[in-house]
Amino acid sequence: MKKLLIAATMALTFAGAAFAEEPSKATPAAAPAVSAPAAQGAPAAAAPAAGAVQKSDVAAPAAPAKPAEKKAELKTNKAITLTLFGIIIAITMGVVVWAASKTKTAADFYAAGGGITGTQNGWAIAGDYMSAASFLGISGLISLYGYDGFMYSVGWLVAYITVLLIVAEPCRNAGKYTLGDILSFRTSPKPVRAFAAISTVAVSTFYLTAQMVGAGKLMALLIGIPYKTSIIGVGVLMVGYVVFGGMTATTWVQIIKAGLLMSGAFLLSIMVMAKAGFNPIGFFDIIVSSPDIQDHVSKMVLKDGVVLAGMDAGQRFLEPGLYMKNPLDQISLGMALVFGTAGMPHILMRFFTVPTAQAARKSVIIAMFIIGGFYVLTTLLGFGAAINLTPQSIKAVDAGGNMATLMLAQKLGADVAPILGDLFLAFLCAVAFATILAVVSGLVLAASAAIAHDIYVNVIKDGHADQHEQVFAARVTSFIVGACGIIIGIAAEKQNVAHLVALAFAVASSGNLPVVVLSLFWRKFNTAGVISGLVVGTIASIALVMVSPNMTYPKVVAEGAKKVVVALEKKQAALPPGATLDAKDAKALAKAREDAQQTGTSMMGLDKPLFTLKNPGIISIPLGFMAAILGALAFPNRRSEEMFDEVYVRQNTGIGIAKAVDH
Repeated sequence: MKKLLIAATMALTFAGAAFAEEPSKATPAAAPAVSAPAAQGAPAAAAPAAGAVQKSDVAAPAAPAKPAEKKAELKTNKAITLTLFGIIIAITMGVVVWAASKTKTAADFYAAGGGITGTQNGWAIAGDYMSAASFLGISGLISLYGYDGFMYSVGWLVAYITVLLIVAEPCRNAGKYTLGDILSFRTSPKPVRAFAAISTVAVSTFYLTAQMVGAGKLMALLIGIPYKTSIIGVGVLMVGYVVFGGMTATTWVQIIKAGLLMSGAFLLSIMVMAKAGFNPIGFFDIIVSSPDIQDHVSKMVLKDGVVLAGMDAGQRFLEPGLYMKNPLDQISLGMALVFGTAGMPHILMRFFTVPTAQAARKSVIIAMFIIGGFYVLTTLLGFGAAINLTPQSIKAVDAGGNMATLMLAQKLGADVAPILGDLFLAFLCAVAFATILAVVSGLVLAASAAIAHDIYVNVIKDGHADQHEQVFAARVTSFIVGACGIIIGIAAEKQNVAHLVALAFAVASSGNLPVVVLSLFWRKFNTAGVISGLVVGTIASIALVMVSPNMTYPKVVAEGAKKVVVALEKKQAALPPGATLDAKDAKALAKAREDAQQTGTSMMGLDKPLFTLKNPGIISIPLGFMAAILGALAFPNRRSEEMFDEVYVRQNTGIGIAKAVDH
């Protein structure tokens, strides 16, 4: 009966999405940049896409297109695309049915019984980390800003060195299922678990909302499925993966997604290099000498006010400073990425799925190689898009550049055969869809584990719950978290959620990581330190983001629009008698005049940002560490100090950890 229920639910979901009426023939007002790890990533890609996050993150206003330029839309072959979507859903649902039969205990649900191998977990971590923002957003940034776009991917890759050297093995040995397990071992369990659960749910919700909004807009843009239908479809699928299959199903969905993503990126990269004769030096020579890239850079005003042209402009595309003009902002973002990844709850959970500490280390190393290879490929795709499509045509479809990779796939495939272009585009759209499903499933599982395991089982039930009750609580909680994700995603349709990815990584780096590191490695750390670090790090990071440039400031928008109005009116006045601005400039002038009338303040009641950096890491991370240290020193606890030796032995040897279940 369970298998029939799973199959029927997913079939109805996909059927409803596939045959929904197209909302409009017009290009959606915004194109998604779905964030990120992992990692994800998302923070980097989304920021730019929104005109502001990373990023992971999420939607950037589409550039106004001339009425005659019908090609300023990315059209997919709907039949081929939906067929590939159906195949991916069918495969993953088969995995869920298989996993459901193996999910009997709480250990099975939360950690796949510890039966995932290091290699499998490495691929799953990569799948959890490489979000659609990484795939679409990073390559899009590179296609528009060159070197600066590449720097986003460097931060995510370096982050895994932190994970490998600091948290992977100790967390696997000292924890069980959640962040609360790690922090509560030598502290007062109930308050620590409660605060850890709140932090976990906050981070997961911020990141999940960005992913859901991006998913809805991506589906609406590419295949015409209405936004709400897309959100409901993605939501029902992710709930099905988690509720029925738990960590086992989520792990294999992430492995499948990572394999598909690497395959698509590798094939497209080969096609890009083939165009350049497989000559890396010649490839970058083409970039520097491209008239379109030179023209694109020449229209950018650099920080020092210099305007470049010709070969100088082309060379600057391969140098820093086109997008990230403030070095301090880049440092702050890098800190959030490097430290935030190690504090992300859904990444920490992955280390509890392997049977040994050695497997945990192996999984991180494998993930680093996969993720590193992926970012090398996205770099080729970004520069390849700039060469083969031109930055101008990319911006005509989406001002944030998020469609660059998909446009490149369609063009290079069509150069071989028209049907191949449609097929390749449909495949990458399906991969992006699978990417979203994998990431949101991991987030839902992390949030539900915090609520069910930490709050219900260990705080409310005081640890006295049998396996059946624990699994039931986990499934009910997963359903509720997933349903809330759907509701929030629908409600946020018209909102700029770019700042949510910045929030997710800021809270993870400023609140979660300091208390995890100090709990594992500092003898004097205690309950007061955990609560102080979580509260101060979380509040500081959220507060700084809320008064940063990530938010919308109507008066600032109006000031910028007035400058555009003045410039275009001067241009109009310089035209010959009877002549008018072209359609693009006329549309820009009308929009600028409308924006110039904006009044009011940001949601925090501010006229302009109080904090000028887009990411608060450079301030909030030190604050989190300082608060945790001062809190522990102000309220010392002898029991916590005495138990440190046991924690130290556990994290280095794995003694006392539950053995893996044989699957």
